[in-house]
Amino acid sequence: MRGNITRRGKLSWQLKFDVPSDNGKRQTRYVTVRGKRQDAQRELTRLLSQADAGSLVEPSKATVAEHLRAWLGASRPGEPIPPPPAGLTLKTAERYRELAELQIIPHIGAIILQKLKPAMIAQWHETLLKSGNKRGLPLAARTVGHAHRVLHRSLERAVETEVISRNVAAVISPPKVESTEIEILDAAQISDTLRKLEGHRLHVLAVTNLATGKRRGEVLALRLADVDLDGATVRVERALEETKAGLRFKAPKTTHGRRTISLPSNAIPVLREHRRNMLEERLALGLGKPDVDTLLFAQPDGSPMRPNQLSWLWRSACKSLKLPRVSFHALRHTHASALIAAGLDVVAISRRLGHANPTVTLNIYGHLFKKDDSAAAMAIDAVMR
Repeated sequence: MRGNITRRGKLSWQLKFDVPSDNGKRQTRYVTVRGKRQDAQRELTRLLSQADAGSLVEPSKATVAEHLRAWLGASRPGEPIPPPPAGLTLKTAERYRELAELQIIPHIGAIILQKLKPAMIAQWHETLLKSGNKRGLPLAARTVGHAHRVLHRSLERAVETEVISRNVAAVISPPKVESTEIEILDAAQISDTLRKLEGHRLHVLAVTNLATGKRRGEVLALRLADVDLDGATVRVERALEETKAGLRFKAPKTTHGRRTISLPSNAIPVLREHRRNMLEERLALGLGKPDVDTLLFAQPDGSPMRPNQLSWLWRSACKSLKLPRVSFHALRHTHASALIAAGLDVVAISRRLGHANPTVTLNIYGHLFKKDDSAAAMAIDAVMR
């Protein structure tokens, strides 16, 4: 026999089986299983089947924490920022490290990677939803989903490198995100917000984001050359990214991210006045006339405004001007909701927002689309006549 089962306790069994090695000789493996003898027999059958298929992994004592840090390239304070794993940007890798250290490692980091089970993933989700943040308070389902995605991608890498035989995070789905988690301003709030922001440095930024639905980094990367007020369009060619390594301009991640957005008519006079004010300020500071590469929204000296600084300024304005307490990103959500309410199809909305495909748009805003298909019925009725 290639394997046998020996009792080691009331509900404990030792599996002993042979597997081929790289040098052509056979190796003996030992695995302990808890449960009934039938459970041990099923596990032995599964292991032998994997061995025959060449998918049985070598035993490893590496923990979830060790694997995550090795994959993400964890660094200590003062050390150079490690390059991101293949397929991740610097910003994404930075966010993944944060999620790993705060939401994954404190809860399941000590578990041996090869012993991680689907039930442990489900229990981890429950823990995060009940008391997952720094102060022991519940985490939003969306944040738990982000942490789950980090674990899923790291386990995917472990499968590719044959450290584990399957991705257990693919078995358990992340918590469902309720639609109420998306921050959106209604029509009255939009009007009130823009009125209160008049004269504030954020007024034109808010108008631009409500008018275009751009991401924070995209609007801060806008150059004068990207804006055609006569043609009422704005091009998206790049985004400003802020990481611990500093600021950098980067190209969109997908071809759909590079796009041209039409401007609503009420945004054009606001942007024209902003350009005139820019010219006057630059001349007063001795910076000279702006050129095509001059940033539309920048510091007084012309340098880029940090995305995190914009978020801080927005929160400060919301507090001082008694605006709705939403994030700056909520203006993008508000833009999308207005397009949906106007009856635009999901493909057109997806392209305007720069999503990789319409599925992404539906995953975020699907609950806002009307379920009424009376228009489809009318179309069929017309054909049948």
